[in-house]
Amino acid sequence: MTPVQLSLSFGQAFVAPERRRHRSSMSVRFPEPPLLAAKGACALISDSTLRNNLAKQAGDLSVKGFLADYFSTPDHWDVKTSATRVLRALNAWCFNQNRQVSDGSYVSSLSAMVYRGREAHLFHMGDTLVFRLRGAEFEQLTRDHVTDLGGYRYPSRAMGMDSGLEIDYVSMPLKQGDLFLFTTQAVQGTLMPSDYVRLIREDASDLDAACERLAAAARERAQERGYGGDQFCFQLVRIDALPEASEDRPGRVYGDLPIPPELSPGDRLDGLEVLSVLSRTAQSRVYHVHDLHSGREMVMKAPSPELSSLNAYLEHFLLQQWVVERVKSPFVVRIVEPSRQRRFLYYLMAYVKGETLAEWARRHPQACLNQRLDIANQLGKAVQALHLRDLLHQRIHPDNVLIDSHGQVVLADFSACHLRDVDGHRRSMEVVRQLGLTEHSAPEYALEDEVGRRSDQYSLASTIYWLLTGELPYTLTPDRLRSHTDLEQLAYRSARSLNPEVSEALDDALRRALDPQRALRFRRMSEFRRALRLPRDPGNGTAEGGSRKPSAPTRFWQGVAGILLLLLVLSWLLR
Repeated sequence: MTPVQLSLSFGQAFVAPERRRHRSSMSVRFPEPPLLAAKGACALISDSTLRNNLAKQAGDLSVKGFLADYFSTPDHWDVKTSATRVLRALNAWCFNQNRQVSDGSYVSSLSAMVYRGREAHLFHMGDTLVFRLRGAEFEQLTRDHVTDLGGYRYPSRAMGMDSGLEIDYVSMPLKQGDLFLFTTQAVQGTLMPSDYVRLIREDASDLDAACERLAAAARERAQERGYGGDQFCFQLVRIDALPEASEDRPGRVYGDLPIPPELSPGDRLDGLEVLSVLSRTAQSRVYHVHDLHSGREMVMKAPSPELSSLNAYLEHFLLQQWVVERVKSPFVVRIVEPSRQRRFLYYLMAYVKGETLAEWARRHPQACLNQRLDIANQLGKAVQALHLRDLLHQRIHPDNVLIDSHGQVVLADFSACHLRDVDGHRRSMEVVRQLGLTEHSAPEYALEDEVGRRSDQYSLASTIYWLLTGELPYTLTPDRLRSHTDLEQLAYRSARSLNPEVSEALDDALRRALDPQRALRFRRMSEFRRALRLPRDPGNGTAEGGSRKPSAPTRFWQGVAGILLLLLVLSWLLR
């Protein structure tokens, strides 16, 4: 007999003069098993303020962003951990975007409910509304977080409003037949609780029609009372069936899988054949593998067999796939989904046919400055793509940068990657210490100070300095610092003294990005990247300061301009 699974129905209704002007967004996602057992189903609604030119974008972003990231979190995380991490990461991104836009903001209220097994989990920020109708009992489950300013009510504690996010969380048991209503603050003052119950119960078999009745009644009541009734939205979710209590727990999840044994070329695991061993460290194993089913070549990364279940790196390893999946950039290595169900703990990445930056530098000692700056610019784009997702790489150095046969740069190895404002600083430092510092690590890692985007900026600049000169910027490398007094020994060596092709402007940019004091570096990665861009001469490959020979078409038009100028002067003299 097939076990009963969670089942639900939903309906929706929008009321807006034009869909493009709608400031609200709502959605329901009901995934297929086994994702349904691990993550559950999700219904959510968001709403931005009327006086916001980015209202629709803010509402859509919060809903789509949550759905995209929540269902890709590691299976071993519970609902509260997964949703909270996703919401805080999304809030950090929205808050940072708000500081870069002047005409509007990415602030929105959001209510998200996850239905998993026989429980519902509600996460709420701002002033959106969620009600539960159970029998004849109609109950509001959310609290209105609003602030009155100048006679207007604005949401507070909303998504993107502050760098920190306060989330109302409540879990509750489900009953078959429960109805959950999602709506926005605009409906306040229109319908009474008895109206909701009557309109929904009038014909609860068609939830779309029930939402339409609610919207029509709310609009009519609003017009009777003399205020706008053109921004209503309603979403109803009904629990049709619940799994048995014994079926509430998901099956074996990613975090419960055993660590793979030591593998050698020719060994097979989950339909993957090992072609070569790319790396063996105390923390991990990296293999070049071949999928026997699809024929694809990939890279498998697995924890070291010696690690225990209490190891800080092993706990961090479970985050890595989710962390990298969130970044969409051609300059960042891509995660690949396995063609079969995993029986061991590992993840797969796209295989890059090429070499490391260290190997490339050894094979191209005569590469011109523009070639090296092109690599530096691509690497800067990779790091900036991480920072846009509030991720710190924390281990940028030549062995973690790949270059394919077409000159494309790909940043790899996310063993120390850290999600800002979500992962604790102490836990991040513990992982970095366990992996060990490199000569390109920022000084704050050795001194256990606060780290941030400028720490990655230092590592990037140190790698670029090495690429341009073949040396390190300081005789005392940061990984050998013992106290803050050692910072005084970090005397910058001019890149121009090692490579005369480096211009003064470029040397000054490197000097600033490599300042031992984190606060004195460039404020943003984009500023550092702009400072790296020098005018290039495609004819001879020289950078700023080199002589430029005009092309043939340029010389022709210069000659025409000279003749016209001469004729103009003669016409004035002959008058």
